Amino acid sequence: MSEKNREGKRTARERLAEEREKQKTAEKRRRVLVVGGAVVCVLALAGVIGVLAANSGKDKTDTAGPVTAPSGANGDDGLAIPVGRASAKSTLTVWEDFRCPACKSFEDAYRSTIHELTDAGQLKVEYHLATLIDGNMGGSGSLHAANAAACAQDAGKFTAYHDVLFQNQPLETDDAFAENGKLIELAGKVDGLGTDTFKKCVEDGTHNSWVAKSHKAFQSGRFEGTPTVLLNGKNIYKDRTMTPAKLKQMVQQADKA
Repeated sequence: MSEKNREGKRTARERLAEEREKQKTAEKRRRVLVVGGAVVCVLALAGVIGVLAANSGKDKTDTAGPVTAPSGANGDDGLAIPVGRASAKSTLTVWEDFRCPACKSFEDAYRSTIHELTDAGQLKVEYHLATLIDGNMGGSGSLHAANAAACAQDAGKFTAYHDVLFQNQPLETDDAFAENGKLIELAGKVDGLGTDTFKKCVEDGTHNSWVAKSHKAFQSGRFEGTPTVLLNGKNIYKDRTMTPAKLKQMVQQADKA
């Protein structure tokens, strides 16, 4: 075999090895924790948590003002936004970040089931808002979107606006929700929300400090990531067989008990 041919084969082997290494690296980047059929934004590793903590102070948006909870907020320190009848036997506690792709995946999969159960009076939901992606990716879209959602709660339009935000979620790397104009524009998709009062609430960041307090509560709770979903206090994401149909069955069984 000529030296040229041997060199050609070595080069081909090297290229193949390089390609395999690239594929392994790409696969590692794509790998996420899948629990209960939904992708979870994982923050379990101490290193990641350290990055989030390091970046959390970089945003210039003011969160040092008075803590103003949205209308009707309840739970510990008034940090939960309630949806559904208070008399419902089952409670779904949901921690979410409006910039988190995994939260969108959860909402897309479970939205109609949750609405069905809350409308039937069988389930009440307590939404807690976090700002993990702001810390991880930089920016302030999580904070601004959460403030806008709290403003929508003041107007009695939280559920509809919450859904609109997830349905129109930008790419994780796109901090579009940091623009108040975008959040006000999306309010136009909810009947009766785009009022001057709502606009002022969004532009003033009325609930920014409340959102920051909610995020601190999430950190103190040592949850693994967003979304975190608890049914009657039990993390249903630990059940890898969880589906919307199974959730519905569990809630309806509890309702009959």
